[in-house]
Amino acid sequence: MNTTSGQLASFYPHLAPHATPDPHAIDAALLDSVRQKSGESLVVKQAFFEAHGADVVRAAHIVADCYRNGGRLFTLGNGGSSCDAAHIAVEFSHPVTAGRPALPAQNLAQDMAMITAVGNDVGIDNIYERQVLGLVSNGDCAIGVSTSGNSRNVLRGLEAAKQLGAGTIALTGSDGGEMARAGYVDLCLCVGSDSIHRIQETHVAIYHILWDLVHTLLASDRGPAGGAAARTEAQDGGAA
Repeated sequence: MNTTSGQLASFYPHLAPHATPDPHAIDAALLDSVRQKSGESLVVKQAFFEAHGADVVRAAHIVADCYRNGGRLFTLGNGGSSCDAAHIAVEFSHPVTAGRPALPAQNLAQDMAMITAVGNDVGIDNIYERQVLGLVSNGDCAIGVSTSGNSRNVLRGLEAAKQLGAGTIALTGSDGGEMARAGYVDLCLCVGSDSIHRIQETHVAIYHILWDLVHTLLASDRGPAGGAAARTEAQDGGAA
């Protein structure tokens, strides 16, 4: 049995090469896996928000204050977390809920020419720091996404952003890694799981809720009419 087959058998014994295929048994086992994994996802999300709901509200205030003062939001991450960084930026810059304004947000993982230039010339650890130095100003906000909390380029980007006077937020997992201990990270939202999938699934819930809270705070600034609009928007739901 090769390594791949061995790994497959350890997760799904019924799929081992020596087993006689039984389509009904296979589907039943896979359905059980669906239930187990979806249940785990719900448990991890619920545990995070029960423990850190107030921190999500705090993060919403950080981002809302940035926008109140004319600032911009910048997001950064690697791999799947770069996709989450892109998703965050799109949520803010292209709101799909009626009545909510577009807010300036830029994903720093999107410029392939810049990323490959910096990565080739001075190293991958510098791809976000270099962009932050040229784009971020006092009063802006940066959100770094890293399931481990140890992504060196995200850490350097957040550190540079803080030195320039930006608010800094990290979305992490496990024990939060270095981002949980870095003095230049204003707030670390850490999902207490060792599963990258469960961490990423919870990150999506966090930034969808964060988006909704930021718009609610900004709408409340507009007075009674804005407050009523905020309540209506919150009832209607968040972005797709």
